[in-house]
Amino acid sequence: TLFDVCADDHCQRYQGITKIISPEIEKVIQRTSGMVLIHDNQICDARFSKACGGITEPFETTWENTAFPYLQSVSDSSISHSPIKTETEAGHWILQAPDAYCNTTDGNILKQILPSFDQSTTDFFRWKVEYTREELEIVLSKKSGVDFGTLLDIIPVQRGQSGRISKLKIIGTNHTTIVGKELEIRKWLSPSHLYSSAFIVKAERTPDHIPFRFTFYGAGWGHGVGLCQIGAAVMATKGFAAEEILQHYFSDTTLKKLY
Repeated sequence: TLFDVCADDHCQRYQGITKIISPEIEKVIQRTSGMVLIHDNQICDARFSKACGGITEPFETTWENTAFPYLQSVSDSSISHSPIKTETEAGHWILQAPDAYCNTTDGNILKQILPSFDQSTTDFFRWKVEYTREELEIVLSKKSGVDFGTLLDIIPVQRGQSGRISKLKIIGTNHTTIVGKELEIRKWLSPSHLYSSAFIVKAERTPDHIPFRFTFYGAGWGHGVGLCQIGAAVMATKGFAAEEILQHYFSDTTLKKLY
């Protein structure tokens, strides 16, 4: 309770004082001391995630229904990508590998951003997860506490502009429900949690239309709101200044020294 950071995802799993702090990092800390990101004379709630998958997600899709002007959807690219509006567009977007800053396999960049236990993850930009129907029924029962019976279908009900699902309909012979928002969806559909809720589901079915396999095709890693960490790191290697990177992800904001 005496600290402003914790050792969990809430604070990006702060690694503690035992990690070596380089002289370069110390200089950056001193130079930026007292600098805050401002919008409309208020300190910004500057959210971030590992990889947006090409388009960032508005705040209100992911958490409370509050629209922050600086936490809206932006393209993680030098070119503009259209926001996702339909299931057809979601499928097209997720099944391709569009131009995006976070679309990188540069190990040197990833090593600098990701903690050691995340560096084995290389399929974060576009990913695939497969379950037999029975496997997914077990996961759903354990994570949701609901006995869906025979799982019949998984249907996106509502998506945000990055393709992330905020409401998902799960249909079983015993129970049908709608789950959301994105983190709950990710937790229900994985023994740990899915990389993101920006996914499409393809079901393989028997002749009598009962699914026997579900395949999830997904995009991005995390909630996708605000700054895209991997995208920002790639922007830095391309020569963008810190202020330019912040203004790219947090629209209509400025840096101001308050103390």
